[in-house]
Amino acid sequence: MRLIYHTIIGFAILVGLPAIVLGIVFSNNFRSHFFKRIFGYKDFGPLTSCIWIHAASVGEVRIGKTLISKLKEEGEVRPIVLSVFTSAGFDQAKKEKVEHVFLIPPDFLILINSLLNHLCPAILILIEAEMWPGLICECNRRKIPVLLANGRITQKSADRYNLFLFIFNGIAERVSFFSMRTKKDADRILSLGVDSKKVRVNGNIKFDVLMSDEEVTEAEQKKSNWLVFGSTRPGDEGPVMEAIVELYDEYPTHQFVVAPRHLGRLHEVKELMMAYGIEFQLHSERLGSENLRLVLLDQLGELNGYYAKACLAFIGGSFNPRFGGQNIIEPASYGLPVVFGPYMNNFEEESRLLIESGGGIQIKNPKELYGVLNELLVDKKKRKNLGQKAWKTVIKNRGAVNKTIELINRLVN
Repeated sequence: MRLIYHTIIGFAILVGLPAIVLGIVFSNNFRSHFFKRIFGYKDFGPLTSCIWIHAASVGEVRIGKTLISKLKEEGEVRPIVLSVFTSAGFDQAKKEKVEHVFLIPPDFLILINSLLNHLCPAILILIEAEMWPGLICECNRRKIPVLLANGRITQKSADRYNLFLFIFNGIAERVSFFSMRTKKDADRILSLGVDSKKVRVNGNIKFDVLMSDEEVTEAEQKKSNWLVFGSTRPGDEGPVMEAIVELYDEYPTHQFVVAPRHLGRLHEVKELMMAYGIEFQLHSERLGSENLRLVLLDQLGELNGYYAKACLAFIGGSFNPRFGGQNIIEPASYGLPVVFGPYMNNFEEESRLLIESGGGIQIKNPKELYGVLNELLVDKKKRKNLGQKAWKTVIKNRGAVNKTIELINRLVN
């Protein structure tokens, strides 16, 4: 299987080679990204017995940063490196001041071997759903333990893996341990034939990514009249703008921010917002001005700043089952009532916990958005009460990071 996999990857690279060469020759951006992708890990010297954490993008980077901070707090002296798959994740890691970070190269034997020779990791920690077959197999061959931390698997993914069960099992048996977020995630991974001795439910580290109690109190003191429409995906901005149009005149002291999940969609979202006729400003162009009431967030790492001063949040990606929702824990950690749509398959447990506590409000369709937001804006006491319930839900579910650190230490030592 290992030989077949690397043959397929090698053939794909060979087929794409002409386009890669043309990109290197004629595009400065492509050339810079290509060399950063292939050789970025060589920006720091060869390491010995490092702890290697791999994250996909922005959300997983925050989990990685939390693990790094906790490991250092516990007295870890070995170097800790963080690899990411996306450029957005790389930028976020730099913003979070991660010391050793690099873009992971393609999962091809020659590249992976060179990378492992350079890092000499004592352990590889994959975050959430990052199953890299070539990398996992090579770590297993070198007797490097592999931990899936904060593991998640949707029913859709489980069904897909089930179609190629012999391939999945060939990879899964080389993973040392599966630390899963929820019982549902654990049950799905067990249903695929993973040894129950290698699976444990340890909770969601995203609850631990959050602010301290003191920071929450400080944020509460800074509360203003911002409404945040966070992590919006295609199909969200239309209903969001329709709600904003209705609320804009009814609440003249309130301000609104729309934050697309992917900055590559900014031009598309900007054009849509212009069609609604409300003057808005890019976050990067505000220059400290608080005059305009509608902002389009066009920079990474700034969304939490808006949550900190908001009174209410809607989280996108939940009107379409293809997206499966976005992170609702972040706004909840700032004491905000969180509104979201019906499709939260990527955040099943988080949405259940918030709904049961009263801190999360799930609506059935986009037409309900304005009514729910208006109801919460009218009743300040209710809004504050729901926000407190959301925050208490977050506090109650912390602790996964400590359990994960225990696992890391056990596997390494």
